[in-house]
Amino acid sequence: MDNRVPPRATGPGPRRRDRHGRGMRGPIAPPQVPLAASRAEAFADLVQDSVDRLERRWPQLTEIDFLVLEVPRPPGPEQSWSDEPVPLGDTFPAREGRRARVVVYRRPVEIRSKGRDERAALVHEIVVEQVADLLGLTPETVDPRYGEE
Repeated sequence: MDNRVPPRATGPGPRRRDRHGRGMRGPIAPPQVPLAASRAEAFADLVQDSVDRLERRWPQLTEIDFLVLEVPRPPGPEQSWSDEPVPLGDTFPAREGRRARVVVYRRPVEIRSKGRDERAALVHEIVVEQVADLLGLTPETVDPRYGEE
């Protein structure tokens, strides 16, 4: 029986086989399948779905930037999170050279929701509330179905 180890390939280029003689492993799922999306990408998709729903009724939303940040900036030294609840979203009005922005904070929303459907409903409520705040309207005016889901 021959126990010699075969020589290693030393040339440039990708390795075609692993140490067990099998080919390189591919992705678990193709990129177009939702399984391949990260949690952050799936959350950003929920925000975009909510914005798309509202843009049909409010075309001026194309002038607003919608962002997803992981967590809100911590409060200053004079305040702490124990004084106020952690925000789920925030608005930043337009200033010179900068468009208005609506921010949804991913981690606090994920903590407060159990499943994908509950998370989608909470994201939509947050987006509606922030848009209403930015436009100076009530959430029921922005989305007549607000609070029903």
